[in-house]
Amino acid sequence: MTVRGKKANIAFKYRILPDSRQKELFSKTFGCCRKIWNLMKADRDKAYQENNKTIYPTPAQYKTEYQFLKEVDSLALANVQLNQNKAYREFFKACKEKKKLHGFPKYKSIKKSRRSYTTNNQNGTIYLGDGFIHLPKAGDVKAVIHRNPEPEWKLKSASISQERDGTYYCSVLYEYDRDIKTAVLDKDNAVGLDYKSDGLYVDSNGSRPVSHKYYRESQKKLAKLQRRLSRKIGSKKGEEKSSNYVKQLMKVNKLYAHISNQRKDFLHKKSTEIANQYDIVCVENLNMRSMSNKGFGNGKATMDNGYGVFLKMLEYKLENRGKYFIKVDKFYPSSQMCYACGEIHPEMKDLSKRHIYCQCGYHNDRDLNAAMNIKREGLRMLGLL
Repeated sequence: MTVRGKKANIAFKYRILPDSRQKELFSKTFGCCRKIWNLMKADRDKAYQENNKTIYPTPAQYKTEYQFLKEVDSLALANVQLNQNKAYREFFKACKEKKKLHGFPKYKSIKKSRRSYTTNNQNGTIYLGDGFIHLPKAGDVKAVIHRNPEPEWKLKSASISQERDGTYYCSVLYEYDRDIKTAVLDKDNAVGLDYKSDGLYVDSNGSRPVSHKYYRESQKKLAKLQRRLSRKIGSKKGEEKSSNYVKQLMKVNKLYAHISNQRKDFLHKKSTEIANQYDIVCVENLNMRSMSNKGFGNGKATMDNGYGVFLKMLEYKLENRGKYFIKVDKFYPSSQMCYACGEIHPEMKDLSKRHIYCQCGYHNDRDLNAAMNIKREGLRMLGLL
């Protein structure tokens, strides 16, 4: 079965290398976006507290008092307004439905807020060239163009961001008509994945990927850099940051970025490999945030694995290929159930027990047994069993 003409979005993230003038413009735009957010939020909250009334301020009403707002891209400020309207709308919707998915919008801090902004393409104001990206106000920005869009794709917007290690990126969003060929349901080309703390996963065929602990592997080097940072002038609260402190902080941030990039590269490769090989992938719908807390006991390993990011990658890659990503309920007793006879073994709640033994004579590794049960339950949910 083929679904034709479905609108879809795709984004390509390019490394950009702005000159000094463009860096200054980006820095101003980041600051103006943060300023507009805080100004609009202050007026919203004040109006609601005093008059119990919701107002919708716009960036234009602040440009007379704050003249520097006119120096940056107006569409970047307009997108801040849209994002704030959405944030309030989602918060009140969550309150109405008694959910805790969205918190109350907060003020943006210069220290903690992400340095980024989004601008829209209007009549060709954004386009890709030979080794550059043309952006409003900034002009031609040197870029590493590693992928080119199809000619019929429509360029919608561009998001410029600066990472903590000082690197700049531009994420270009395209809209296109996607024809999805839905894969034939074949239970013989299915796999179940069970999360594994000391690896990444175990699949129902018994395969275990060789997973690196990238944070742990760089932990000694990171600790050494952080010790040096703690001895620089500016490390104490309220102390003015020295040039040596800023240089050392950049070294720490670059190592963090390197660890993150290593992990993402590995997860992309493994998720692509699985998405190409199988038509049906069954996983547990785990709450990775809860599993990474102190009470669980192995939060560092959980965060270092990046299993939650891995599942998100796997989900959209399977969807793009017209394949099936099945989430089994997290309360399904995959680790406690005997794959052969279905008997429940409560003693398997103890994570130190690494093998399951059943009275029917079945014996297997607990993770492999869980992966096989997850696969079977996923196939049942699809109606193939």
